[in-house]
Amino acid sequence: MTTAPIVRLENVRKQYGKVVSLKDVTLEIGSNEIVGLIGDNGAGKSTLIKVLTGVEQPTSGTIYVRGQKIDALSYSVKQAHKLKIETVYQDSSLGEKQPLWRNFFVGRPITNWLGFIDVKAEKRVADQIMRSTIGFRGVGIDVDTPVSRLSGGERQGVAIGRAMHFDSDLIVLDEPTVALALKEVNKVLDFIRSIKAGGRSCIYIEHNIHHVHEVCDRLVVLDRGEIALDAPTSSMTYTELTDFLMSLHKPRMAGSVQ
Repeated sequence: MTTAPIVRLENVRKQYGKVVSLKDVTLEIGSNEIVGLIGDNGAGKSTLIKVLTGVEQPTSGTIYVRGQKIDALSYSVKQAHKLKIETVYQDSSLGEKQPLWRNFFVGRPITNWLGFIDVKAEKRVADQIMRSTIGFRGVGIDVDTPVSRLSGGERQGVAIGRAMHFDSDLIVLDEPTVALALKEVNKVLDFIRSIKAGGRSCIYIEHNIHHVHEVCDRLVVLDRGEIALDAPTSSMTYTELTDFLMSLHKPRMAGSVQ
């Protein structure tokens, strides 16, 4: 029996007045795969993710989650969370002065039978996430460590671990390695690998093509609101991918004054 994809966008179009950001995009995200989403600024990546995660509604087209058609007009971030779709943004949306355990459960606390936050339970679960899910074993880092003391890569690890804890089937990472040193980038790439190792799927949005080619199972290239490429990473070398991306610019370069 064929398993339905986690998400399927079918002929999705998004238009802002006369500006068309997505042009009848059809895309599937399957189970247990890392999909690299590539494209220049303005290619439509952000719009695609906003539609997929309920931030914005499509102008037309259909969204399916695990084979079930979604009412696009009522689809929201809250509903996406219920459907096990999470997004980790560049800034990770973490409380700088708050300890790690509070950041893991912000907005979705563990409560006791009286309805109060169960601090002991949250600390215990946060410690499990740190050690088993994202492998935090560094000296001087525990559940009471404030986020302000973490490196950029470690902060991304907290955000990814939080998404994995809430049993997300699909985690969207919006350029998680921006402004990170090489050592920190490698940490984040390991976190991305852990998503797949945990049986989940990931959409990895990134400008660094080398990183995308290194960790992704599939490559999806957006160009001016349309899918220009959707192929297994194994089907092309890093050089071939780079050449393909460069070829997309030729028509623009041949044009007249912009």
